[in-house]
Order: sequence, then C-alpha cells, then structure tokens
Amino acid sequence: QVQLVESGGGFVQAGGSLRLSCAASGSTFAINTLGWYRQAPGKEREWVADIASDGRTNYTNSVKGRFTISGDNAMNTVYLQMNKLNAEDTAVYYCNAVIIYAGPYFLNYWGQGTQVTVSS
Repeated sequence: QVQLVESGGGFVQAGGSLRLSCAASGSTFAINTLGWYRQAPGKEREWVADIASDGRTNYTNSVKGRFTISGDNAMNTVYLQMNKLNAEDTAVYYCNAVIIYAGPYFLNYWGQGTQVTVSS
C-alpha cells in the first residue's frame, strides 16, 4: 500500500508560479514512477508529467518548458514546479504512484488532489 498527500495548490494570476508537493508513504520502495495528473471542470483527468525511479522524466506537450517535475531517488517525494501558468492550467492536480508487478500488472495509487486556480 502507498499513501499520497499533496500540498501547494492555490490561487495565482496568469504568468505566475506555483510548486506542488506530494509526499509518499508506505511501500515506497516498490514505486516505479511518481507523477501528476489534473482534472479541469467538465473534463476528463489527464496526465501531466511523471518521473521514474531512474530519474527519467516525461511531460505532456502543453506543459513542456513551463513545468518541471522532480523528486528524490527513494521515491518518497515528488514536486511539480509550475511556471508561466495560464487559465488552461486551472484544475485539481492529483499525485499518482505506479507499481509494476511481474506480468506486467500495474497498480495505481492516488492522492486526494489539490486545487490550482489561475486567474486571467
């Protein structure tokens, strides 16, 4: 089992910055990737970025060059530095942890979400 707790959301004007944090606990040694998803009102949840246990990072195109994901090698904490925010970034942001078992079988864990609101 893995527990995820996000923090750092809030209200910011367009062009501003926010930093999200996610603290993982439990069986963190088994985590393969930590990442961030977001869900805007009336839209489906979408993947934003992730970081693997070997440090490799991936981003969705709309945030490349503006967002930076980072974390510790122990996969205990993951951050999302968000710069040059715009109204389209407004959403609830969820931390995600993936554990891959032989098979392969994927097990996803989710945090409770943190609201990010960008005013234009």
